[in-house]
Amino acid sequence: MPHYRSLDVLSLKNAWLTIGVFDGVHLGHQALLRSLVDGARAASAPAVVMTFDPHPAIVLGGRTDFKCLTTPEERAALLGELGVEAVITQAFDRAFAAQTAEEFMRRVARTLGLRRLLVGHDFALGRGRAGDAACLAELGRTLGYDVEVIEPVRGGGSILSSTAIRAQVAAGAVSEAAASLGRWYAVAGPVIHGDGRGHLINIPTANVAYPPEKLIPANGIYATWAWVGGERYASATNIGINPTFTPDKTTPNVEAYLLDFDRDLYGQEVKLEFAARLRDEMKFPSAEALVAQIRADVERTRAILK
Repeated sequence: MPHYRSLDVLSLKNAWLTIGVFDGVHLGHQALLRSLVDGARAASAPAVVMTFDPHPAIVLGGRTDFKCLTTPEERAALLGELGVEAVITQAFDRAFAAQTAEEFMRRVARTLGLRRLLVGHDFALGRGRAGDAACLAELGRTLGYDVEVIEPVRGGGSILSSTAIRAQVAAGAVSEAAASLGRWYAVAGPVIHGDGRGHLINIPTANVAYPPEKLIPANGIYATWAWVGGERYASATNIGINPTFTPDKTTPNVEAYLLDFDRDLYGQEVKLEFAARLRDEMKFPSAEALVAQIRADVERTRAILK
């Protein structure tokens, strides 16, 4: 599936489009995206998604510490799995945000040959968020496209939102996050060299280098599925600073112990899917006490993932 980094490099006809950050591509997003893909297919039209990077909360809200559920590449891959035919990850800055809704929609309509725009119930774009559904529909009468508003999806009595899922992941509530995402929350990256302490205690771990913009679950121990080269392995993953040995460390590591696995992983891409939280990260009085607890964590992991 094509993944473009700017609206201006495309030239389409009769496109069906939805616009939004779609961080996490959760079940609420998926309902809107199914409507987009199904409708576009019935109309023999391309299904297109425009998303943004960096997240508007960083640019407009000054949230320099903001972390995302999905990187642009992860988001595009998930959208492609749902049948989207083209993804535009538009660079988002203050100049882009300063466009009026009309200025922006004229560009979109011209570039994509826009025929239908699908939006969420609370969607708005343009300077001052003036481009709500009513405004966009009015513009569409001039620019030649229709607007369809998709109602929100509820989970547990609340409207599903990326904000709520980010809070769950940040708290380590990965099972609850999975219920809203429709899949396990995942962190992926290449395996890099760590301090080698896992080998010394005969519990070798894969130290996964995650993207700096990626939201990492709260420090603790998790039962995870590790994907390596298309194969899945049960794994126990530690997120944290390893206070038994490096109590002054501040940036957490993501270290996975793959069960029944004995190959070298350095340099390989590993994706970790977080199934359940086992416990908090702890400081132990000795390496022997740490090893005993890890062995217990491994047995719990086997029971959860069997």
